[in-house]
Amino acid sequence: MMDKEKIINEALSWLNTPYHSEAKIKGVGVDCGQFLLGVYENVGYLKPGECIPEHYPHDRHLHRSEEKYMEYILKFCDPVDGEPQPGDIAMFRYGKSSSHSAIVIDWPWVIHSYVRLGVIKSNANESLFKYEDGTSRLTGIYRPKAR
Repeated sequence: MMDKEKIINEALSWLNTPYHSEAKIKGVGVDCGQFLLGVYENVGYLKPGECIPEHYPHDRHLHRSEEKYMEYILKFCDPVDGEPQPGDIAMFRYGKSSSHSAIVIDWPWVIHSYVRLGVIKSNANESLFKYEDGTSRLTGIYRPKAR
């Protein structure tokens, strides 16, 4: 079983890291997917280099509907029904596919790396995670598989 407190503490240690597409250096630059990898590697859930995504343009989700990001999530996580728990991963749709992720701190509070904002804490009920009509961009909650 994963140590949820360790995951949250590690995620919080990335706060204020600037956003940088395809980067994964705490305090220097990270995108939302690499943020997940960095956190879960640093707590020992993933081995360094165990998951190396192919090159991905930062705006890929705007032009293609294939769920490439989701494919990586499902390699290591299972979908969760019910209340999200600390350490779970929340996925959101921007554009044509699920393209943004965050680590649940204490639902609805999450931590994530966002374009122009870097690693921040947010409430999943705020406008950043909603469409113009007010509906949620949330596509699912995922929990790392037991290893």
